[in-house]
Amino acid sequence: MTARFVCLFLLLTTSAAAQKPAFTVGWSIYAGWTPYHYLVKSGILKKWADKYGVTIKVQRFDYAPSLDAFVARNIDACAMTNMEALDMPAASGVPTTVLIIGDYSNGNDALLVRNGLQIKDLAGKKLLLVEKTVSEYLLDRAFTLNGQTGEIKQVRKINTSDSDIQSAFISDSSASAVVTWKPMLSQLLKQKGVTSLFNSSQIPGEILDLTVVRTDVLERADGSGQKFAKALAGAWYEMMGLMSPQGAAADSVLTAVAEGSADSLASYKEQLSTTRMFYEPKSAAEFGSSPVLKQKMALVRQFCFDHGLLGEKTGTADDVAIRYPDGSIQGKTDHVRLRFENLYMEMAAQGRL
Repeated sequence: MTARFVCLFLLLTTSAAAQKPAFTVGWSIYAGWTPYHYLVKSGILKKWADKYGVTIKVQRFDYAPSLDAFVARNIDACAMTNMEALDMPAASGVPTTVLIIGDYSNGNDALLVRNGLQIKDLAGKKLLLVEKTVSEYLLDRAFTLNGQTGEIKQVRKINTSDSDIQSAFISDSSASAVVTWKPMLSQLLKQKGVTSLFNSSQIPGEILDLTVVRTDVLERADGSGQKFAKALAGAWYEMMGLMSPQGAAADSVLTAVAEGSADSLASYKEQLSTTRMFYEPKSAAEFGSSPVLKQKMALVRQFCFDHGLLGEKTGTADDVAIRYPDGSIQGKTDHVRLRFENLYMEMAAQGRL
């Protein structure tokens, strides 16, 4: 009887675990997203998932493939920038909701050149970048703010994956410039004759780093999508609470986080120094409700439209509308493709998760 009881108990336990709604989050290497590595390693994510009766898996990708997986509905949530949230899922007709505003790039992205070249010298020159990402946006802003709007069309852009871009630029001396982000950026700046011409600290708040979820996942009738969102937000802000203090305990956590991108503690801290992290959920939610966010998103959305990144059939930028936490909408009210949702950040701030 005892053996039968044990077998029955194990069977029921396994069956209950199998019935838990399962969700997958995709991330790629970047200072503001590497904490996902530690969330899994530390057990923090599992603790919060268990609290809400869901299973959360985390999968690392190169950046562009993570976006493809999200659009193809192979993963449920993904770490991406505000621009990619527009030009990938939103432009593909996949309604998307921002759960967490993690940070904005404050020097983490930059345009680098060889041999003292200036922006006016880049016409006709080979430049490496990951196409259809914020690297293109930063390049455009660099030329625009330096009065070289027309010249950008003459730059020879070479699409290069984020995993290859560092070695590609080092090995190809014919490439005069590169646009990339840290940690690759930091390593490239150590190369002889390589200097930074323009970086994201010159356009603060325009390159946002987010965790987004497909809106249909969030709105599942059984409520599991909301449980997933609560668990993810709870785990994230517990993680932020461990990372933000000064001292040995935080350094130990940061060292473990840095392992996710094969970085040292010193290297990861250097990356964080040019990342405006929203460690506190209250500050993230306040930014989500600010007029500044609307202004920045209007710039990014117009860039996407002007460069044909919102889809061939998009006649105006307003065909891909954005909804904000106060209910206001940029664009056509029946074409909302991207939503900023403060609920879960606010719940974290109020200790209600």
